[in-house]
Amino acid sequence: MASSDLADTAHPPALSTPPPILTWKAIPLLFVPVLALLGALATGRFVYLDYVHVICGGLWTGIDIFMGLVIGPIIGKMSGPARADFVQRLVPTMLFLMPALASVTITAGVYLALSEGIFDLHYLAIQLAGVIVIVLTAQGFGIFLPNELRIVLELRKARPDIGKIGRLGLLNARLSGVQAVFQVAIIFVMANLAAGLVNL
Repeated sequence: MASSDLADTAHPPALSTPPPILTWKAIPLLFVPVLALLGALATGRFVYLDYVHVICGGLWTGIDIFMGLVIGPIIGKMSGPARADFVQRLVPTMLFLMPALASVTITAGVYLALSEGIFDLHYLAIQLAGVIVIVLTAQGFGIFLPNELRIVLELRKARPDIGKIGRLGLLNARLSGVQAVFQVAIIFVMANLAAGLVNL
């Protein structure tokens, strides 16, 4: 293999045409969690709602931990063009998946607390859960989503800023680790609530 081929393999060029924002593959990532929640609410069965809450919450937490501990360090070591190429492939999926998982998890959790009669703001566990949910929501919809929208808008430009795309993608990956810490904390609170320890 020629040295030029090795160089091309080590440093693949950035995509000349960015991938579409919403594809047929991405649509289920957006609608399946929402439809699962609506279906659980329509049946009125506690177990179905609990299943949706646990599955979506586990996916939300797992993806954030993976992004923060695995993807973040990998992106940080990439060159600018390679980082931008990776980010522009990742963002169209994350742009729809993470808000759907977060919204469904929180909504299902509120309905579960109401159905069990423990949605009482005098309980310490409910207070802590509320604070953590506010922090997660502020990070998700105040930082992650705007950054992903900036990346998408940058990709739509005729001459996208590769450095900007890479920086925003790296920031989101690293902040995912911060979100994971709060999500582990809320899992602890939820476990106590499930055990009836409303005041921890």
